[in-house]
Parts: sequence; C-alpha cells; structure tokens
Amino acid sequence: MTKTTEDQAQKYPLNLPDTPFPMRGNLPAREPNWIKEWQEKDIYGAIRKAKKGRKHFILHDGPPYANGDLHLGHGVNKVLKDIILKSRTLMGYDAPYVPGWDCHGMPIEIQIEKLYGKNLPIVELQAKARQYAHEQVARQKAGFQRMGVLGDWDDPYLTLRYDTEAAQIRVLAKLMEKGYVYRGLKPVNWCFDCQSALAEAEVEYKDIKGPIIDVAFPLAGEDKERVEKIFNHTLDKPVYTVIWTTTPWTIPSNQALNMHPELDYALVDCGDRYLILCDKLVEDCLKRYEKEGKVVASAKGQAFDLVRFMHPLSEMHPGYKRFSPVELAEYVDSTAGTGIVHSAPAYGVDDFYTCKKYGMHNDEILNPVQGNGVYSDDLPLFGGLHIWKAQPVIVEKLKESGNLLHYGTQVHSYMHCWRHKTPLIYRATSQWFIRMDKSTEDTRPAIGTEQPKSLREAALEAVDATKFYPSWGYNRLHAMIANRPDWCISRQRNWGVPLPFFTHKVTGKLHPRTLEIMEEVAKRVEKGGIETWTQSKAEDFMSAEEAKDYVKTTDILDVWFDSGSTHATVVRGSHKDKLDFPIDLYLEGSDQHRGWFHSSLLIGVMLDGRAPYDALLTHGFTVDEQGRKMSKSLGNTVQLMDATKTYGAEILRLWVASTDYSGELSFGKTIVKHVTDSYRRIRNTLRFLLANTSDFDITKDAVKFEDMIELDRWAIARVAQLQKEVVELYDNNDFHPIVAKLQSFASDDLGSFYLDILKDRLYTTATTGFARRSAQTALWYITAAYLRLMAPILSFTAEEAYAIFEPNKSVSIFTEEFFELPEIAHAQELLTKWEKIRSVRTDVQKEIENLRTEGKVGSSLQAELDITADGETYEALASLGDELRFVMITSRADLHKGEAAIRVHQSQAPKCARCWHYVSSVGTVAEHPTLCARCAENLFGAGETRRFA
Repeated sequence: MTKTTEDQAQKYPLNLPDTPFPMRGNLPAREPNWIKEWQEKDIYGAIRKAKKGRKHFILHDGPPYANGDLHLGHGVNKVLKDIILKSRTLMGYDAPYVPGWDCHGMPIEIQIEKLYGKNLPIVELQAKARQYAHEQVARQKAGFQRMGVLGDWDDPYLTLRYDTEAAQIRVLAKLMEKGYVYRGLKPVNWCFDCQSALAEAEVEYKDIKGPIIDVAFPLAGEDKERVEKIFNHTLDKPVYTVIWTTTPWTIPSNQALNMHPELDYALVDCGDRYLILCDKLVEDCLKRYEKEGKVVASAKGQAFDLVRFMHPLSEMHPGYKRFSPVELAEYVDSTAGTGIVHSAPAYGVDDFYTCKKYGMHNDEILNPVQGNGVYSDDLPLFGGLHIWKAQPVIVEKLKESGNLLHYGTQVHSYMHCWRHKTPLIYRATSQWFIRMDKSTEDTRPAIGTEQPKSLREAALEAVDATKFYPSWGYNRLHAMIANRPDWCISRQRNWGVPLPFFTHKVTGKLHPRTLEIMEEVAKRVEKGGIETWTQSKAEDFMSAEEAKDYVKTTDILDVWFDSGSTHATVVRGSHKDKLDFPIDLYLEGSDQHRGWFHSSLLIGVMLDGRAPYDALLTHGFTVDEQGRKMSKSLGNTVQLMDATKTYGAEILRLWVASTDYSGELSFGKTIVKHVTDSYRRIRNTLRFLLANTSDFDITKDAVKFEDMIELDRWAIARVAQLQKEVVELYDNNDFHPIVAKLQSFASDDLGSFYLDILKDRLYTTATTGFARRSAQTALWYITAAYLRLMAPILSFTAEEAYAIFEPNKSVSIFTEEFFELPEIAHAQELLTKWEKIRSVRTDVQKEIENLRTEGKVGSSLQAELDITADGETYEALASLGDELRFVMITSRADLHKGEAAIRVHQSQAPKCARCWHYVSSVGTVAEHPTLCARCAENLFGAGETRRFA
C-alpha cells in the first residue's frame, strides 16, 4: 500500500469487518479443546436441565461390542445418532442419549484365552473378561467423544452391570412363564472354533471351492419286487438310485433319501445296471458319469415312499449295513444334481424335520461329529478324523465300494463364522430354543402356558406397525422373521449371562421350582454378578437330598439376547429415570435386520406384545473410493481415530451427513477433499456473517422489519424458507439434502448473490446509518438461524461461532431451539420477484465475464449496463429504480422496455477512491476531490437513502 493510499484509507475509512472467528478451522488441533470445554461446563447436563419437562424423543443406542479399535463404520453410526438427537433437541424435545456397550460373548472370551491360555478357572476367566471389557469401553468411549457426540458418557449402560445381568435373567424367566422356551435336539449353526452354537446373525456367507460327488445307493433286495411293480418292469440287473452332494463328510451319517412326490423319476438302463434318476436330469447325469443309458420306465416320486436302499458303504464295513429309506419332501427340486437328496438328520435342518415327520426318535439320530469337528472314535472307517480331513478319505472309500459315480469341485456359497471366518456346519445338539410357531411334541414349553398367538404371527404384525428409514428395511426384516427357524438362545461358553437351570438327571426336565430359583439367582447376580452362579451349587437352591437328582446347566445366553433385551433391562431397568418407553427410534447398520433389530423385536413382542421401537433407521457400510468393502485383507480399512487426527471430526461429520446413508458410504482422499472444500465455503460464509455483525446489537440497533430495505426482507424470507425445508428433512432423518441446501444457501443465495450485493452497502454507507443497520439486522437473523440449522452436523463449528455471535446468551447452542424467524409480509411475492431479478443478474454476469476475458474490464464496477426487458421481468427490474446498478454491481445500469437484451460496455467515468464505482460525480465535492458524491454524503452528510438494495 502506497503512502497516498494509506492516507486515503485513514481519511476516508470503510466499515471494514473484523471477527475473532479464524478463517482456518485447524480442526484436528482445536477440536480436543472444545471437547474439554464441553466436559468442564457439563454441556450435556446443561441441555438436560434446559429441556426438562419437554416431550421425550428416545433413540436407544444399539451397543457396539466392547472389543477392538473403532473403525470408520463406528463413526458413521454414532454421528448419525448424534445428528438425530441434536436436531430433535433443537426442535424442542428432551432427547437424552445413553450410550451403551455389549460386554459379554465369545470375542472377549477368546481374547482372554489368547492372553492367558485356555485352561483358566471359569471364575478367573470371568473376572479377567469383566476387566478387559471395562478397558475396551474406556478406549472406545474416548473415541466417540472425540467425534463430538454428546451423551451421558459418565453413566453409559453396560450389559455386564450386575443389575443388568440380573434383569436379563428376569426377562428370561418371564419368557419361560409365557411358554416360549423349550429344550430340544435340532441342527444348529455350529462353529468348531467357537465350539458353540451360533445365532443366525453370527453367520456370513463366502464362496468356497469344495468337492461335489454323485453317489449310488444300491436298492435293498427286500424291496426289489416293489420297485418292479412301481416301474412295471423286470429288474434283471442291479438297481441304484443316485444322490449329488457338496458335503461328503455327511455320507457316514446318512439315514434316508428324499424324493419329491410330484416329480417324475426314470428307470435308466445303463447296460451293467439300472439307475433311478429324476426324469428331467437324466441327460445331464449320464453325461457327468460318462455313461450311455436308455429310459425304460418312469414313475412319480410318490410311489417310492419308504422304498429302501442300502447305505453306499454297507459292503465296506458292517457298521454301515443299514437301510436308507425314501422319505418324500417338497424341498427336493429338479434344477441340479439328480433330483434325489441324501438325508443326514443330524446335519441338515430339512433332513432333521423330514426324518422326525417320518417318526424318527432323537436317540435314533446318528451324530458322530463332535464339537471340535472330529468324528467320534467309534465311527467305522473314519473315527478320530476331522471332518474336513476325512472328506478325501470318504471319497476314496466310496470309490473303493464302486458307488462313486462322479467326483469334481465347484465354487459355491457356504456359511462361515463371522468371528473366525471358518466354515460352519449344521449339527444336531441339545439346546434351549425360543419357539416361533405353535408347539409340537418336540417344542412343548419347558415351563409355562403357551400363548394363543404364535411368536411369528405377533412379530410380523409388529413389523407392520413399524416405520422404516429407508422403506426397503420393511421387506428385509419381514422376510427374515417370516423365514427364520426357532431361536437357539443357549451357548456353550463361559462369559455371559447364565441360563440358571437345574435339570433332572433321568428325565431331563427342569426343576419344578425353576422360576423361583431364577429369581433367587437374579438376586445373587444383582449383588455379585454372573460369577455368583458359576460359584453356586445345587445345594444352594434345594435340599442336599434333592440336589443329588439334578444337574446344573452351564450354558450361557446368546449375546443377542443380551442386547435384544436392553429395552427391558436398560430403558425400563438400569436407566429408567433417564429414558422412556416405547422407544422412538433404533438406528444401526443394515446387518442388524438379522441382529439387534431382530432380537429386540422378538423379545419385545414376547414381553409387551409389540416392538420396543416405533421406527427403525438403517445405514449402509463404508467402502473405499473404488466401492470395495473395507477389510484388513485389502488393506483399505480406516481407523476412526487416525481419520480424526488427519482430517478432524468435523470433516468426518460433514462427510457422514452429506452421504446418502441408505446405501454404501464411500470414503477416500478425493471424497474428503470435496468435503473439505464444502466445509471451507461454509466456514468462510460464517466468518463474513460474524464479522459484519460484530458491531451490531440486536436489542439496540435492529431495524423494524416493515422498514427494512427490500433485499434484506427478501433475505429473511429466504432463510425462513430454508429453515422450513431443513427442519422437515431433519424430522424425516434425511440428511444429505440438508447439507446440499446449507451449502447452496451459503454459496449461491449468500456468497454469489446477497452478500456480494451487500458488501457495498456494508462497507461504504454510514456506520450506524439506516442502510447498514438494515443489512446487519438481516445478517443477524440469518446467522441466528443458520448456526442452529448446521449445529447438529457441524457441532464444533456452530458452537465456536455461536460463542462469538451471542457470547452472553447461553452456555451452548444445544440448549437453544431452532430460531423463530419473523414473518415477512408478502414473503412469497418477494421470493418470486427476486428470483426473476437473480435470473437476469446471472445473464449480466456472463456478459461481464466475456468483457473481462477480452481484457476490457477488471471488476464488474468498471462496466456500464443497458438491460432491455418486458413483462413481469421488466416490472421487477423497474421497481428498483437507480438501485438496479447496486444489484448488478455495475457503476451504471439503465433499463429499457422491449425484447430481452443485455449490453455491457466499459465505463469512461472516473473511479471513486473509496467505493471504486466509476461515476461522473467523482470530484464534484471540492473538499474531497477523490470521492464520488455518494461517498461524501455517507461520510460527511446525512447518508444516502436506500429502499431496495
């Protein structure tokens, strides 16, 4: 700046704005200070006091698991919850947030085994697991707080709390009393690594390459005559039927064959033997077996009911000399294989139920696979082998027997343990179940009276009564409830809430005082945790004589029962004084339709006859910029704390809000750059608003709304329109359009239009004059509204700006509500009128830009303008009079009536040293030769008059 310019600036000052709100957020470095300040001021407590007595909005936290570092997906989940609760708080609700953690279960137990070995005494294991869970909670809690999530962090709910463990036992007792719980032998998802049954939610599917075999089952000689009658054909050579399977390890346990009653089955003459195959699959099968054959007869599957074949290894060892009868089943199809299915009832759900339907008793079911995946020693030919290692041996024995018709491999989808990523099997074990349908002989209640309506029927009605965000969640949850098997609630582990049962050594029945005993156990657990059950003996609950006849159950409850019952154990239990029931919203990832949403629904329906929630919100998973799921194997996982240190929580929060959470959420450097640019635009807009209201006191300096300059009234009408749209979107949990609207308002409505026009009036008119105060009044209302609208998303930035904007108002922006903007008279007419003016202004700017490209003008003020217009556009422009030039930011703007046209040319007038307008009045005031008449009036006279812009 030259000496002359400095003198001019001092002699003819502008109203240059100032604010302590920095241009750069420096978020990673500064955010921890805001968190510390929130904690020191107990902002969460202040919000609760401010909202006390208001209508509740309850979002119940789906507990993350207390194990391992937080990843980006954890951040997505917690930020979405925080946005919802903060927006409801600003709507005027009392919206408390009690965060929670799942603290029992296998992953923690496995960690303890890794750290201390597998042979720890149970009580010691439980003590170490409890301590480990507390440590994990502390680490994760700090991470969530770092994300700017406000909540009751000093009193979260933990499923390992003694009172919560006790409450869970009481929930189980109520379900038993209502007749939902039974003990039964059924195939369940079994993991050899966990050595336990798994819930449906703990199963994931991955492609594996595995064996496929076609195995021949010889017809039993005793049934040859019957098959001749079925086909009306003399059987003059050996007869076999053939099955196709991808699980050779189940062949030693085969006990039946399944055919569809309505399918046609062909008798195929292959020269040295007859094969019975599904008529539609004969050609494919013969090609696979490299055999020639001719169909000589056919019959419906119905005719083969209980026709007996021999086990394919019956000639290899006497232990396999048994029949394999045909049992009709409608799940058999003719799309692949042979149309005949081999049945091992211990290792298949369909197999199990069909064999039971045909009268098989539990003690007749062959179940040689032990919990670790090894065949029992007494299994002929394969005893002591692990099933996966046994498969090639089984194939070899089938080949040796002459009954292996084909061997190959194929890739197919197969169930895996979600923890160990290892293959699972179905395995029949004696477990405790919750019954989904009306009871049968095998599913009669262990205790209590059966309810008139089945759990499945009641649960589907509850799904119908639930609101879903997004709406496709309805179909997903409905289908899962409609098709799920009975819920296996028992696990063969140690770190979890017990099923506190005593069963009779002979009959297997529960003790007749089971419900009383459960309440006694609950009272003990309330004082000393689940360890009290581990340490207790039967004699603690019954006479020593009676105790001799009973066995103490060592199973624990499925961890999904822990989290699924928290609407009872937490919302109406440990935190009932802070929360309320029923719950407005559950929010989790899309996998929870089979997990927490699912288990909570079932327990809620059993306890209360309804879902515990009124609505469910589902978000997708995080993926990288190539759309690949984040995984350790790909090396593209993002640890939440690493991302926060690099970008700041505020950027991550804006990324979450600006992404459509109903699908996958893509994250990467390019995406973060776009988000950072958006943040910067919003921050710079805030800085302008704060700077230009820094010398303004709303209680003293405000201009009456009816007296305000028209463009300022338009601005208030426009922010009111924005607020209505944004609050509706918050109410519908639709966040990415909110971000788009906030950004568009900041950059288009304000930056490119209103503030662009306003600068001249703010900087050059009289400091305390009407023209400037009118503008500041509008800016104050815009800032008051805009800060609140952005606060649920950009919480740190809103709080920082609010402390500068209203330093004496309240301790936090979150004790406030969305701002009540004044009603502007004829608001819609104003909005419509100025939309027309803006459209012309856009065309003008394009023409000026063309001149600038040609080097004819620098700033737009160097341009003079002639606009020709007609109709409503002309009327709108004409109403502005001489102030049209301020809207167009040109030194002259003349309006003509006629066919639309815009002409721009370079001004030849001198430039005012202060306002930089090129006008002929420069130098007309003798005392101030470098100023235009308008600047002289604004500095030394009464100030110019503005009505429109």
